[in-house]
Amino acid sequence: MAKSKKVFIDGEAGTTGLQIADRLAGVTGLSVISIDPTLRKDAAARLAMMRDADAVVLCLPDDAAKEAVALADSLGRDAPKIVDASTAHRVAKGWVYGFAELDGKQADAIRKATRVANPGCYPTGAIALLRPLVDAGIVPKDFPISVNAVSGYSGGGKQMIESYEVSKTAPAFELYALGLEHKHVPELMAYTGLTYRPIFVPSVGNFKQGMLVSIPLHLDAQPGKPKLADLEAALVKHYAGSGVRVVPNAASMTRLEPEALNNSDKLELYVFGNDTQHHALLVARLDNLGKGAAGAAVQNLKLMLGLA
Repeated sequence: MAKSKKVFIDGEAGTTGLQIADRLAGVTGLSVISIDPTLRKDAAARLAMMRDADAVVLCLPDDAAKEAVALADSLGRDAPKIVDASTAHRVAKGWVYGFAELDGKQADAIRKATRVANPGCYPTGAIALLRPLVDAGIVPKDFPISVNAVSGYSGGGKQMIESYEVSKTAPAFELYALGLEHKHVPELMAYTGLTYRPIFVPSVGNFKQGMLVSIPLHLDAQPGKPKLADLEAALVKHYAGSGVRVVPNAASMTRLEPEALNNSDKLELYVFGNDTQHHALLVARLDNLGKGAAGAAVQNLKLMLGLA
């Protein structure tokens, strides 16, 4: 019988860490090793856990994640493989981007990697929609794009969760990052292939989890003046055989809510619009804690450890 692979979640007590631990509990061939809660900030104790682990998942703030990587690197050839769920390494040299469906080669790149950066939840949806259209030449790399997104509050960290669940001081809905300098933008550009900086406007609603990412397009402004069917066909071709579902004939729908995929690792893509008006609306739906965080981390771990 093959030896079980050991995974240490550095930051297991947080929202993403708990979700990852829950998902790993059902994975054959993997076991989670946990640090004594009183030692979770003790560098020597964490280093010992890293030495014992085959892989480490970092569920930490960016600066702490960088420190954790340096700690792991001090083990040299005994260093574990790392999946970083923070934003610290998503465009960093030497790190593989952990969106396995990015293109036909990305899953193999993750399998061979020792350092994988988990995608952000918002970028997962936007990149999933745009990368196939950019690769197909339907959307030019230098085309001005706007990305609008709404997420449940669970992705906003401890303070935001408390404002919704404990103090009840949070509004029903709010836009944020209105200075248009959100840290997800470099990630969006790097993995969509866009060379013209997109406008990204995130928002949060008064629901725990679930996400919609939407991108409007003027079809007659695209070089080939594509139809809705052309957009859908490009997405279908790109994701054939993958776990990403392109929902057919979405143009006949009139409403879409964000919570339908909660507690799953699914990702759905929609092409809404009106050919007569030459307007399209691309939408991705996912659970921000699922495919947008913990689900992607588990998928990456399984690939890196030879379990998928």
